Amino acid sequence: QVQLVESGGGLVQAGGSLRLSCAASGRTFSIGSFTMGWFRQAPGKQREFVGRINWSGSNTVYADSVKGRFTISRDNAKNTVYLQMNSLKPEDTANYYCARGGFVGVAGSIYPSDYNYWGQGTQVTVSS
Repeated sequence: QVQLVESGGGLVQAGGSLRLSCAASGRTFSIGSFTMGWFRQAPGKQREFVGRINWSGSNTVYADSVKGRFTISRDNAKNTVYLQMNSLKPEDTANYYCARGGFVGVAGSIYPSDYNYWGQGTQVTVSS
């Protein structure tokens, strides 16, 4: 059984910060050689790309809506990816998901369909 488990969500006031974690577990399941993505989905809306990080952590890409406020990092030794969210806004309220994308050498993607393993999500609520 392979799993991605997100944690760190919660309720925060506008302007505040949260750090989400995404830990991989399961026999032989590793994220160390894969692009990892973060997505979010608000009620009644489609799942949207937040950002991604390549396998080594040397390259990150962000949606315009979070650029300059969110930072993705990873610790492959711990099989974990992080999403640091600063200057949170009410419109950031959503369920946040991490997902495993392409192997080393495969171009990163912003499309959910290009990610094949997903966590269950963690809720982030930003109050105004």
